[in-house]
Amino acid sequence: MEQVSAYLKEYGAQWGVPFSQEQLDRFDTYGDLLTDWNTRMNLTAILEPQAMAVKHFLDSVLPLQVVEFPQGASLIDVGTGAGFPAVPMKIVRPDLQVTLLDSLNKRVTFLKALCGELGLPCEAIHARAEEGGRQERLRERFDFATARAVAHLRELSEYCLPFVKVGGAFLALKGGDCQQELQEAAYAIRQLGGQVERVEHLELPLDNRRTVVVIRKRSQTPAKYPRPSAKIAKFPLDRPGK
Repeated sequence: MEQVSAYLKEYGAQWGVPFSQEQLDRFDTYGDLLTDWNTRMNLTAILEPQAMAVKHFLDSVLPLQVVEFPQGASLIDVGTGAGFPAVPMKIVRPDLQVTLLDSLNKRVTFLKALCGELGLPCEAIHARAEEGGRQERLRERFDFATARAVAHLRELSEYCLPFVKVGGAFLALKGGDCQQELQEAAYAIRQLGGQVERVEHLELPLDNRRTVVVIRKRSQTPAKYPRPSAKIAKFPLDRPGK
């Protein structure tokens, strides 16, 4: 099978991400495992090596170019799926203390096997985001939270900001243009203790675009959040009284 490492080496050089040979080997192993496990469960529709290199691996490490992650910083990836973006970030920055959270147990099984094969110590937790955000051992315990989900930024903020320490940040990886989402999520972000710090628009190879929204945690999230998922869906946090 064609390997992702050749593409990653080329694209990484363009982005100022000098992947080491050890890192490239790990990404090849990641791609092989993803392809193999995908025959037994639905992990991704992107399996062509060049597309995987760009849309999964390069895309996932770009937050490291946008925000400074202190040595040994703690990170929780909410709704991590097949491990994006946190596992690629861990490959590049093995000092990060990574927790992977997903609501589907078979994906957690994959993540544990993946991290074992890659030799990367990560904690993988089977839980829904709104449940994890209320657990004492997880609530406001992390320097960073990440999410690459397709959900609206307003809902993502309610799911993710409860995990972040005051002074930490939630990094939402969104599509090319999310200006309307930002406007619609403004009230929720304030209510949850956050403040939009930066919005970085990135042009990736193969005409792919990524926007990284950096939301700084300025104050504690009120105890009533996150609400149950059904209530989040039915009553978006867009005005007082929710």
